Amino acid sequence: MKKFFEFIGRWTTYILKRVGEVVILFFRTLSWIVRPPLDLKNITNQMIEIGIKSFPVVSLVALSIGMVSALQGGYVGRLVETMGIVAGGVALGIVRELGPVLTALILAGRVGAGITAELGTMKVTEQIDALETLATNPIKYLAVPRFIAGIIMIPILTIYANAIGIAGGYFIGVYKLGIGSKQYIDGTIEALTTNDISSGLIKAIVFGAIITIIGCYEGFKTEGGAEGVGKATTLSVVTSCVMILAADYFLTAALF
Repeated sequence: MKKFFEFIGRWTTYILKRVGEVVILFFRTLSWIVRPPLDLKNITNQMIEIGIKSFPVVSLVALSIGMVSALQGGYVGRLVETMGIVAGGVALGIVRELGPVLTALILAGRVGAGITAELGTMKVTEQIDALETLATNPIKYLAVPRFIAGIIMIPILTIYANAIGIAGGYFIGVYKLGIGSKQYIDGTIEALTTNDISSGLIKAIVFGAIITIIGCYEGFKTEGGAEGVGKATTLSVVTSCVMILAADYFLTAALF
């Protein structure tokens, strides 16, 4: 029993320490954002890296989500003998949950891992230490541009994913399930409200902050050479995914 409680205590202390350090990094990043000047060139480069280069994978995932949701909705519609629920169900499912959450999970693997690997490599090769010797704050130079790019581009990618997902559902609903085009479009419009769309965007902003802050945190904490970079990258993706799912629950409870 003593060893068991020691184990629980060590893990509790470890988790609380990491959470505290992430929160501190978050607020330090916010404090540096409001201090001019902002490196607009660096921010633009990060927006391209995080956003533009993610469009292909987001397109594929969103299209698959929409098509599969429509197929599942068609099956349920046949059971209850009404196909009118398909369009609204697909739209609500994508805009409220599937679009923001799955987009964030995909980007946690692509963007979060990339941020951690890049900063982790800089850390183990002492490039971050070199920045400090040149009187350049690493958070201002490295974390702030990625954070700003993340909270801007991930909501944009979510809106794009929602549109692609609904279009995929439309394709399956109209051309495979035999739902009328006007009926499907009207059902989509009637189902969606401003609150549904805004709640999805709020989630996307929070998820963007989670992905970038955790990616930067794990990068700054990397040690142990190439092996340490690999471990930090894996830990970054796992932590981001867990935090995204946890945040999704609390945001859904608060928004709906």
